Amino acid sequence: MLNAMIRFSLTQRLFMLITGLILAAAGSYAWLGIPLDAFPDISPTQVKIILKAPGMTAEEIESQVTVPVETELLGIPKQSILRSTTKYAITAITLDFNEGTDIYWARQQVSDRLAAVKDKLPSNIEGGIAPMSTPLSEIFMFSLENPSMSLLQRRQLLEWQIRPLLRTVPGVADVNILGGFAKTMQITPNPQALAQAGISQDELMARIEANNVNTGAGRITVGTDNFTVRTEGRIDSLEALRQMVIVSNANGSYRLQDLAKVEIGHLARYGAVTKDGSETSEALIVALKNANTADVVSAVKLKLAEIEKTLPPGSKLNVFYDRANLISTAIGTISEALVEAVILVIVLLALFLGNLRAALVVSCVLPLAALATFILMRYFHLSANLMSLGGLVIAIGMLVDSSVVVVENMVNQLAGGQRVPRLHLIYRATKDVATPVVSGTVIVMIVFSPLLTLSGLEGKMFTPVAVTIVFAMLSALVLALTIIPVLASYLVNEKAVEEPRFVHWLKRHYLATLTWVLSNGKKAVAIAGTLLVLSFGLFTLVGKTFMPTLDEGDIILQLAKSPSISLQSSLDLDKQIEQHLLATVPEIEQLVARTGADELGLDPMGLNETDVFLQLKPADQWRFANKTALIDAIRTEVMKFPGIDFNFTQPIQMRVSEMLTGSIGDVAIKIFGDDLSQLNTLASQIAEMTSNTTGAQDVKTAMTEGSPFINLKLKDGLASRYGMDALSFGRYLKSQLEGIMVTEVIQGKKRTPVLIAHPRDNISSLTQLQQQVILLPDATQKPLSELADISFREGPILIDREQGNRFAVVTTNVSGRDIVGFVEELKSKLDQQLQLPSGFSLSFGGEFENQQRATNNLLLVVPVAIMLINLILFTTFGTISKALLILANVPFAMMGGIISLYLSGEYLSVPASVGFIALLGVAVLNGVVMVSYYEQSRHLFASLEERVKQGAARRLRPILMTATTAMFGLIPLAFATGPGAEIQRPLAIVVIGGLITSTITTLYLLPLLYETLEKRK
Repeated sequence: MLNAMIRFSLTQRLFMLITGLILAAAGSYAWLGIPLDAFPDISPTQVKIILKAPGMTAEEIESQVTVPVETELLGIPKQSILRSTTKYAITAITLDFNEGTDIYWARQQVSDRLAAVKDKLPSNIEGGIAPMSTPLSEIFMFSLENPSMSLLQRRQLLEWQIRPLLRTVPGVADVNILGGFAKTMQITPNPQALAQAGISQDELMARIEANNVNTGAGRITVGTDNFTVRTEGRIDSLEALRQMVIVSNANGSYRLQDLAKVEIGHLARYGAVTKDGSETSEALIVALKNANTADVVSAVKLKLAEIEKTLPPGSKLNVFYDRANLISTAIGTISEALVEAVILVIVLLALFLGNLRAALVVSCVLPLAALATFILMRYFHLSANLMSLGGLVIAIGMLVDSSVVVVENMVNQLAGGQRVPRLHLIYRATKDVATPVVSGTVIVMIVFSPLLTLSGLEGKMFTPVAVTIVFAMLSALVLALTIIPVLASYLVNEKAVEEPRFVHWLKRHYLATLTWVLSNGKKAVAIAGTLLVLSFGLFTLVGKTFMPTLDEGDIILQLAKSPSISLQSSLDLDKQIEQHLLATVPEIEQLVARTGADELGLDPMGLNETDVFLQLKPADQWRFANKTALIDAIRTEVMKFPGIDFNFTQPIQMRVSEMLTGSIGDVAIKIFGDDLSQLNTLASQIAEMTSNTTGAQDVKTAMTEGSPFINLKLKDGLASRYGMDALSFGRYLKSQLEGIMVTEVIQGKKRTPVLIAHPRDNISSLTQLQQQVILLPDATQKPLSELADISFREGPILIDREQGNRFAVVTTNVSGRDIVGFVEELKSKLDQQLQLPSGFSLSFGGEFENQQRATNNLLLVVPVAIMLINLILFTTFGTISKALLILANVPFAMMGGIISLYLSGEYLSVPASVGFIALLGVAVLNGVVMVSYYEQSRHLFASLEERVKQGAARRLRPILMTATTAMFGLIPLAFATGPGAEIQRPLAIVVIGGLITSTITTLYLLPLLYETLEKRK
């Protein structure tokens, strides 16, 4: 089949050239249609439930809402993990499903289970399934700035003018509005006036609701016409609400304004937003799952440009987070490395082939293979991102391997001066190397197959790498056997067959050194073996981690204050920190901080928790050489504010950590148990031990206790004497403190809640609470202290659960050492110093958990890949000894990778492991090139020694070309800077180091071992 394909290509050269042009055009078109993103979609199939229970404590919600819902959800098939976070008035339940589960099926299953349990939940529960987004869907954030507008007006503008327009943008799942004041029409009843009118507050609420409604009464026929009869009662303004008639009796008619104060107010706030020390409002764009991030951001920007023209004078939309910036810089980093790699490879080809035409023929495979890869990427719905394009860069040096072998053999055939037709020589040269070329390519593809078995985050990150490499290698193989011979038939002339002086010089010195190695075999083997053993000794000194941290550009500073702090006090402290950082850290462009919970409940933080987005100036304006030093400077300034726990992270890094473990940090230590007090004590002990472990930084314990409550209990008999039950008592107090929604006023597209509420600062002390007048159902009035017993108690601020069990968590970042070594030391400390009570257990999560899973997967799959490679080698050469001879090159390739990791200071991470996997392919490929020529030239030389020497000399050029093109193709990645370079650098370092040692082994040790093997036969 291969021979027929090559023959067809050379006999139909014009057709093949046209096919190449069509391929180029189709590839260019495919590239324009491929979605762009910074990362592959690394989120699992995830469904989130947000349930709000106004006024309920965390323990009450857990027992009445979270536990019943979790119990129902645990029966859903295909789920991988169930987590929940319960706080005052809200619970967020997250359900992750197995990879490959259809998101619509998963949402339907959760919806059905939620509907089944709804009747068992309290009647005041609000919410449901969150929008179909992912934890990484927060793609664009901006604040609305206008000094002449109040916070309430800004919120109204965002909520009712900007949000509806942005939700029309394709790919936008929702627009989350945060900060400012949500407008209400507030009714503050006058107890004396209500008593005089003879109605209770519950009756007042019922009559307001009953009078704010339109109804259809039916139809009547008048003559030949049909009329719809309707009653109209719905109000549309604050004045209409004031004039609503509530009651008419012997004392007269009472309008609402006679019984209560009616004014514009706002909903109780559970969060706020500040910018550079002043309050503001912001909007957060949430993208749909599987949406094209770059396209969505671009469409959002276009829509905002239209909207901004219609805003009140002085309004400015201040963008402080734009995912497109990360996408462009990450793609820019990898694209720059790709271009540099292509240039270096072309220069090397020209140097080794000694002819620009031959170099151009071989290098043509690079753009054509890349364009063919883009076609396959679009067909299989792969996005162009840091990892998929990184796979293309990794493959650049290997893409030319097949073409190098083909063209180099053509050059040798043409140099022989045989009197046969030119096309026949090219056909014969291509045919002779077709089988080893195909075998080598298949081996490379098998080598990368372990990446397809990775699960979790590492699987989602590196599967696109493997798939892209396979696409590119397949494309390059087909091109090497079809279009490359055609191009060579036109461009490679007699001048191209002359071997360059540079290669002559290399061969001469190589033969001299090879002769010494063959003459001193034992010494050579001893030296190689010693270096191999030493390298594996160095391996024990190389640190281990999961994944290098991607520099996203911006920083998030997370603050945690006293659990009982009020929203206003929390904001005051935030403003102080923001102003201080702006004054002392000139690298900060602006700060936008989000305190407390967001509107949708997707990020249910407490009033004591703040995420500060730090937008930085360009790096050339910094006083520091790197971002780590800048973070250290910020840390020093934040430490001047005592009593605050803080942590540094980045937007995507934060969401990925939360997605994987439900917490943020390089290492998460989870303590499982039922007793919250005991969990809190254990967490504090573990946090102290963690802080005393070398490398620990930003150690943080989730505060689970310390939320103060004022307990009110109706006095037996006294309250019931007046017809007051617990439910009515609670509703009345809620109207005094937080407000109760009665109805809503619809004004066009705007909907304004109507609340029974009192001014928020009406009660600010225990004495005022005790003296608060309560209007009883019989219209009498009594102070609260006469109706209820008042006591104090503390309860949990939050309750975290996983798989139906409570847990507390301690998180830490690790600096200056590897994560695995850090965890091993910490585990040893905990085993020696911590005594866990019965029923309690520990587990480690975060980056460490990911690293362990990835390592276990690779240790299982890589040996299988090596066995498959051995099988292919056996099939190719017909003997197990030749297959093992080639595989003997692998340990020496690993040796170079280990030495380069150690010298560079990089850790053994998943990218570095991918580098070692890539080395398997390159090391085996070079061995195949050498041994296959030895076997083909068996009858061309009189003696074995001559065959070994001359065969090695003739294979010197293709081996050096394949090795150096692969090596120099990765050099731009090893020295690249900018977002994304951190992930690809360890891979490039490992492959470059391994290529050096594997090439030396192939050129010297393999001929020696081959000669030894042949002599024994």
